[in-house]
Amino acid sequence: MDFKAVLFALIEKFQKHNIRYALIGGFAMGLWGMGRTTVDIDFLVHKDDMNKVDRIMNELDYECKYRTENVSQYVSPLRVFGEVDFLHAFREATLSMLQRAEEKTVFEKLSLRVLCPEDLIGLKLQSIKNSPERKATEMDDILFLVQTYKDRMDWSLIEGYVKILDMEEIYRDLLEKR
Repeated sequence: MDFKAVLFALIEKFQKHNIRYALIGGFAMGLWGMGRTTVDIDFLVHKDDMNKVDRIMNELDYECKYRTENVSQYVSPLRVFGEVDFLHAFREATLSMLQRAEEKTVFEKLSLRVLCPEDLIGLKLQSIKNSPERKATEMDDILFLVQTYKDRMDWSLIEGYVKILDMEEIYRDLLEKR
């Protein structure tokens, strides 16, 4: 997948159409300093903007392969453009995540919105809750963020996610390892 080409195309269109978005997933982790392999691009997008996103993805020749109330997955027939996944923001927690997203620069000149470390941790906790077999991988990412950004973290946000997901044991472990 040509991440640079895909991101430049998408972000230009997101900005043109006032799409409320933030980068999430492996590529976002890379922007926060944890280089890791990823095969797709993931975004959190305001659910009310998903009709516009669908038109943009169709214009770029992506096909929607999967859609639920919570997520949409688009795949290009051209391998170079790969897969782009969207988590739909419509609950209070995810809408707040979009508001807190921070501007980052990639490829020296592309400015885009990225979830803050606390909110990435929240999504990773949700991933563990939904798929316990992912715990080891997600915890590696969480621990990296905690140890790297502990001095700037809003621990009340993380505590809120932990309470929503009933994962207090993980929170206690994080507090010990920070």
